[in-house]
Amino acid sequence: MKIIIVGCGRVGLTLAEKLNNDGNEVTVVDLSPAKVTEITNKVDVMGVVGNGAKQSTLREAGIESAQLFIAVTNSDELNLLCCMIAKKEGNCQTIARVKNPEYSADAPYLKEQLGLAMVINPQYAAAEEISRVLRFPSALKVEPFARGRVNLIKFKVPKHCKLVGSSVREIIAKLKVDVLVCSVERGEKAFIAKGDFVFEEKDIVSIIGTPKQANEFFGKIDYKGDVIHNAIIVGAGAITHYLCGILDRSGIKLTVIERDLALCESFSNDWKKVNVIHGDGLNKELLLEEGVENVDAFVSLLPHDEDNILLSLFCKDISACKLVTKIGRTDYDQVLSKLDLEAVICPKNITSDMILRFVRATQNSEGSNIERLYNIIQDKVEAAEFIIKENSPICNVPLSDLKFKENVLVASITRGKEVMIPRGSSMIKQGDTVIVITANLALHDITDVLQKD
Repeated sequence: MKIIIVGCGRVGLTLAEKLNNDGNEVTVVDLSPAKVTEITNKVDVMGVVGNGAKQSTLREAGIESAQLFIAVTNSDELNLLCCMIAKKEGNCQTIARVKNPEYSADAPYLKEQLGLAMVINPQYAAAEEISRVLRFPSALKVEPFARGRVNLIKFKVPKHCKLVGSSVREIIAKLKVDVLVCSVERGEKAFIAKGDFVFEEKDIVSIIGTPKQANEFFGKIDYKGDVIHNAIIVGAGAITHYLCGILDRSGIKLTVIERDLALCESFSNDWKKVNVIHGDGLNKELLLEEGVENVDAFVSLLPHDEDNILLSLFCKDISACKLVTKIGRTDYDQVLSKLDLEAVICPKNITSDMILRFVRATQNSEGSNIERLYNIIQDKVEAAEFIIKENSPICNVPLSDLKFKENVLVASITRGKEVMIPRGSSMIKQGDTVIVITANLALHDITDVLQKD
């Protein structure tokens, strides 16, 4: 697919890398020659320096033959304008990043009136992910699949946990809980968990199951996170705004600390139930005064990664609370993993995953449509959700008779309201929702999991 990306910031770079790795023909556009050069030197893509809202710039980028146009500059208004002009100049689908909370209610209207394929709000998506982690405190991450009937849950194996020293096969047989262990992250290594895989302390494990099954699993391994009754959030930006809305009826008492007085006043008017504190969230004395030592959860959503990391490490040192840390850069993943920051939220990765899913779904798929895509272990293991069509060659054949590629795991089959953890005798049928875990990245169709004759 020929794709044009306007905006060469962090999101633009991430998209260029992932879409190029998927085999797409990508052109990036930005006013800054330095930013364009940075991406084209790092990724095998074309670059155009210019204003993405100008007809001449878009023609130079090849808008006439483009199939997808993505606008991810820092300006919502510019993104929408770029998409409007791209629709006029070419015959392509358009995606705009719109992150200002003022536009959130108008997103469906903008999508319809401007003919957009997608309106992406990474801040809202990040807020949703944070809310899931706060509602399921045992987890580092919670990702819903099959319209919320199935959850992919990531957690760290603690010291003295029942999992340590046991294999996947032994644990499932002993606990008699119908969940499936998908993957394990151990240091810099990633594994698709097979039956003989033996757990170690500090492994980061991903499981799939219904919410009820997951709760039973954590109960039987004596891994119980305390229910979160209150939380401190540092930073009153867009993510915090959306998070307060999502958690409005959750019963979680929220305290928001913000240094900008005007923003505090605006926030207080918008969210009457939230305790808004005007002050510097980096001030240790203020945090202690607000009871950070005894809080159930601490969420750091400041603009700078180093501030968020510093705050989380401070809270980890003095409190046993649930930590959630926003990170904008992921090029230091190895360093971050050693800091043990618990739940790390990266809006740019959420955005790129949403667009990747859309790109793969729009490409020709004979046997299925990809519905959801999630990087379990960034750039190493991913989960893909497919809706199976009637002519799929994977239908009506026992899974044990199918020849799967290495490092592929069929993790879940949802049929109507029934959720099944697959066994060798299980068969996939038309209309099923199937979740596949794979280390073979860039799946486009369910048949990509099979060995080629």
